[in-house]
Amino acid sequence: MKKVALTVAVLALGLAACQDNAADNADSTVNTVENEAAADTNDAANTADNALDAAGNAVENAGNAVENAGEAVDNAAENAG
Repeated sequence: MKKVALTVAVLALGLAACQDNAADNADSTVNTVENEAAADTNDAANTADNALDAAGNAVENAGNAVENAGEAVDNAAENAG
């Protein structure tokens, strides 16, 4: 009888140790997905910010080129006269 009781106790402890972690695993998966989505969002925002900076720089450079061309024309006219 003692062997049966001991076997039952060991089995009960074994079953208690084998808890279902599905809820914890699901929470972990949700956290991973949320973190990856946040990282993707940050990457997209940084890419858009860099693109806007590049566009702003291109517009500024174009304005400088126009200004330089105007000064070159003025200088040429001044030198010709």
